[in-house]
Amino acid sequence: MLTTDRLILRQARAADAADIHAFMSDPRAMAYWSTPPHPDLATTAAQVERMASAPAPTLYFVWEKDSTVIGMGGMHSGNEVGFMLHPDHWRTGLAREAMTAILGHLWRTTRHDHVHADADPRNAASLRLLASLGFHQTGTAKNTFCIDGVWSDSAYFRLNRPT
Repeated sequence: MLTTDRLILRQARAADAADIHAFMSDPRAMAYWSTPPHPDLATTAAQVERMASAPAPTLYFVWEKDSTVIGMGGMHSGNEVGFMLHPDHWRTGLAREAMTAILGHLWRTTRHDHVHADADPRNAASLRLLASLGFHQTGTAKNTFCIDGVWSDSAYFRLNRPT
């Protein structure tokens, strides 16, 4: 578990499904995600169960604020990082606060010489967040995800281990 000024960052629990479904079913939050909005709580509960059963130590965290899970992020595949925040908390600095703590944790607990991220180039907020965390763009690709018949592109980013 990690803590910041406003958040508790911890491994997911089955009881988090309803909170996570609140943003994973929201088309605004899922507009640039790699899957469509979750159609029902059962879909989210299955994902939360996979997250909750991940082996320790946790490298992917749910973000709890005032006893409610409002986001999630961390290292989810190889050395790729990602994040998602409930739209009610956009533009509050919480994603930057969480990811700053998570990146520090990743550098302390892994041997990766870098981490990378993939963002939809239309997602200006995520692009700004990645830049503010020190990521630099390494490339782009067309038609990387097809969600409900709509193709999106990808911009790729890298952050080297601090020296």
